[in-house]
Amino acid sequence: MADFTVGDEDFLIDGRPVRLLSGALHYFRVHEDQWGHRLAMLRAMGLNSVETYVPWNLHEPQQGRFHDVGALGRFLDAAHEAGLWAVVRPGPYICAEWENGGLPHWLTGALGPRVRTRDAEYLRHVDRWFHRLLREVVPRQIDRGGPVIMVQVENEYGSYGSDQTYLRHLAGLLRRLGVSVPLFTSDGPEDHMLTGGSVPGVLATANFGAGAREGFDVLRRHRPKGPLMCMEFWCGWFDHWGAEPVVRDPADAAQALREILECGASVNLYMAHGGTNFAGWAGANRSGELHDGPLQPTVTSYDYGAPVDEYGRPTEKFWLFREVLAPYADGPLPELPEPPAALAAPVATALPEWVPLGEVTDGLGGPERVTGAPPSFDELDVDRGLVRYRVQVPGPRRLYPLTAPGLRDVAQLYVDGARTELGAPVPGPASVELWVESLGRVNYGPRLGEPKGLTGGVLHERQYLHGVRARGLRLDAFDDAVAVAKLPFRPVLPGEPDSGARGLHRGTFDVTGAGDATLELTGWVRGFVWVNGFCLGRYWSAGPQDSLFVPGPVLREGENEVWVLELAGAAADSGEPGLVLR
Repeated sequence: MADFTVGDEDFLIDGRPVRLLSGALHYFRVHEDQWGHRLAMLRAMGLNSVETYVPWNLHEPQQGRFHDVGALGRFLDAAHEAGLWAVVRPGPYICAEWENGGLPHWLTGALGPRVRTRDAEYLRHVDRWFHRLLREVVPRQIDRGGPVIMVQVENEYGSYGSDQTYLRHLAGLLRRLGVSVPLFTSDGPEDHMLTGGSVPGVLATANFGAGAREGFDVLRRHRPKGPLMCMEFWCGWFDHWGAEPVVRDPADAAQALREILECGASVNLYMAHGGTNFAGWAGANRSGELHDGPLQPTVTSYDYGAPVDEYGRPTEKFWLFREVLAPYADGPLPELPEPPAALAAPVATALPEWVPLGEVTDGLGGPERVTGAPPSFDELDVDRGLVRYRVQVPGPRRLYPLTAPGLRDVAQLYVDGARTELGAPVPGPASVELWVESLGRVNYGPRLGEPKGLTGGVLHERQYLHGVRARGLRLDAFDDAVAVAKLPFRPVLPGEPDSGARGLHRGTFDVTGAGDATLELTGWVRGFVWVNGFCLGRYWSAGPQDSLFVPGPVLREGENEVWVLELAGAAADSGEPGLVLR
């Protein structure tokens, strides 16, 4: 057991000054069987600590139904075994380019802008969640023989709000639940952010990607004493669907890291290893300086341009960072671990069976609700997935445009069974189907927690259409392999439009020499892929991501099953859709 404290200028272990050289690695973005390898890669780069967020919505997807909260404890044990200290950032809000910034949809749907404030109902849920979560953290603190050295209060709160009562409540709650290691906050190095996000008596840290001296000067105006730390050194960045990829020059990043260390500061690389947004958990942003513009959904890969790439391989940035970090290590750096096994030989497969999307929704979706106005995703208890809305246009009447104000994602419109576009003239009477797919909830800025679905109703000219039937399909419904197997699969007929049509497609492939692989999708447009029941995440022909990472532990020798949920429908002239595993 050891004592980790915050001094006037340094972090202290049993009174001895120590510099934290940390790297972000999110346990929920890495297959558990590969944690050990990724942690060993951090050690080999020259780091002595690992940092992780905790996504509340992953562990409580429906109110009162907890899911594998113990994963955090197992990860902290793995970090300890790897010889790393651990920095835990439990939120309750985490941003992290993660769905809804980690907040459960059932919470933000009910409370809206009351979240992340002193609101009594919000705090009641936070208190209840932290009572469960902290059981994984408190026994693993360094003063009890574990790896945890620091715990964060909220996350970049100064970029969002100014409720000091709320922040003090969180800090007090952490202490009451047994957190004895130092607490800290992290914010951008701007006066209004540090003013809004800091807590008296709690260490303040700064987040930036360059300009360490300037950033620390601002931090010192707010915290004249205490160790300097860049809690998020943005050594890369994330990508959005349909946008150009963001690339940071490795030499430039290495020089920025060197400047942080030359300031005498500690650092946390964000990200050291980014991993993957499996199972559709990628969040979204709003464009514009005030983050209130069009939706920008985040891609499945969270490679982030990190020094350890999505596949766990060292990049040029890794070797440059290792060179920068080596002089600050307590002795020679360890050698790199053996790389994970890679797939021995490519495999190509077709998907000979399918079920139309409507039948998938009827078989796996929730109950159909009939309401006056369209219910939101939250009202239908859908976090990730889609909703089918049905409504009648009364008649007779003239042709008028049919619109859906307030739509934030992707909608496909069918009028009397024929595909058309929103805004097109629609006759009456007519039967209308609107399929709305969530592209990820906003994870940062003032639009955090905004509802999904037909949030502004359905308009025919200026008249609202009422009497809406809605059925939601949650993405985690596919976790029930027995229910999926009961769907009425049928053969894909040669020469028919079934191949690549909207629906769930199924096939198998044989593997000899299982290992990490890349899944390439040809002819498919947008949807999700499962291999042996494990959801690899969203694919989208919009790019810039054009393949999906398949962790080796997901594959097995011999026969493997693959499902593709195509939500857009391939064009008839796009050829036979296929899959290749390399």
